[in-house]
Amino acid sequence: MQVSVIHAKKKINMKKNYIYILLAGCLLTTLLNACKKQEITTFNKVSIPTSSPIAPGNISGFVKGTLLTGQTYTVTGDITVKKGDTLASQPGAIVIVKNNSQFNIQGVLQLLGSKDQPISFNSDLNKPGTWGGFQADSAQAITIKWTHVDNTGGPDASGSARRTLIVNKAIPVDIEDSWFTNGQDDLMGLFQAKITILRNTISSSGSTDGEGMNIKSGATGVVAYNVIFSQAGSGVKLETSPSVPFPQTEVDVYNNTFVSNGWRRGSAEPGRAVSVGVNAIGHIYNNIIVNCYHGIEIFNDADLVKTTYGNNLFYATVDTYADLKIPTQQINIRDNFYPASGMGKPQSTDLISTKVGVFDPMFVKFDGTVAAPNGYPNTNDFTLQNGSPGYGRGNTNFHNGLGNQDMGAYTTDGKGNQH
Repeated sequence: MQVSVIHAKKKINMKKNYIYILLAGCLLTTLLNACKKQEITTFNKVSIPTSSPIAPGNISGFVKGTLLTGQTYTVTGDITVKKGDTLASQPGAIVIVKNNSQFNIQGVLQLLGSKDQPISFNSDLNKPGTWGGFQADSAQAITIKWTHVDNTGGPDASGSARRTLIVNKAIPVDIEDSWFTNGQDDLMGLFQAKITILRNTISSSGSTDGEGMNIKSGATGVVAYNVIFSQAGSGVKLETSPSVPFPQTEVDVYNNTFVSNGWRRGSAEPGRAVSVGVNAIGHIYNNIIVNCYHGIEIFNDADLVKTTYGNNLFYATVDTYADLKIPTQQINIRDNFYPASGMGKPQSTDLISTKVGVFDPMFVKFDGTVAAPNGYPNTNDFTLQNGSPGYGRGNTNFHNGLGNQDMGAYTTDGKGNQH
């Protein structure tokens, strides 16, 4: 009887020990998974309630509340969203901006459209550079999803083109699944911000200057699955402030498609698909770069130790193209995949075209544009055809677990660009 009790106690203790070991293992697994940086994919499923509805019609001045589905709003003068206030939008709201007006965001901007009902912001003239965009230097948070933002960059009081969106504060900026066309300067100026920029399409912006994303002054985050076509300057530019070297700008730039960028400034300041300088850190992988003046340029003042890159595809549909500012000067596009002026070098994991046809990414539709003017229509389809060399050649595990098995903005796993 006593022996049976002893055996029973031993079995209970062994079972307890097993449970403790199992729980410890689960806890360790959880901690390890928490330490591994996961790829960000946040498809929008949020609906905006009708809170403080804004009546359709003319609006200007101080505004807060919610723009309503299916309603049209005409902006007749500058809009200001005060600190502590929120300007939100339901899917399908239409905003028409007159008089070169702009949105001054001091509080929260929350535009949550949907794939079936995107939000629309455009000028009444429907021409490049005819309204002022979102001036959000001192905003508290910016969220833009499934929204069309067209024809921004209208001149300020001095006559200078305005950025489509500018943020100069360490706030969350989340821009996903949206379209931006025909801006006149930087499409996005993101300084200090904590950024999530996913699956957007940026087309034909910057009149004679301007980056697709000008990211500086300690901004951090991710830029992935975006298409940037025919930008005047660089698609993505990373820099830290020259006067304040820390905190450093550090951004993961991966699985983007850059096409025909950097030509409108000419050889005096050619644009790049991606540039890294002024003590910034970039992690640049799985991008497709086609017909850009310069491909990836890593300047000697970048953080060369921490910057990493590889698994990028470089292609040109022609061998040379005339510089727009000096037409007698022919630019060899392939010589500039990694321009000699930079410190970046071809990587063994890169796919680098040596002539037309070699490593052609095989876009579903591409008109072969090299250089084009601001406002040039983007009728291309940068989805990859079956058999594209970009499939299966991506790095899935750079910078703590980011990346995709495919290259470019459109991937076979459904995580990529949805346009």
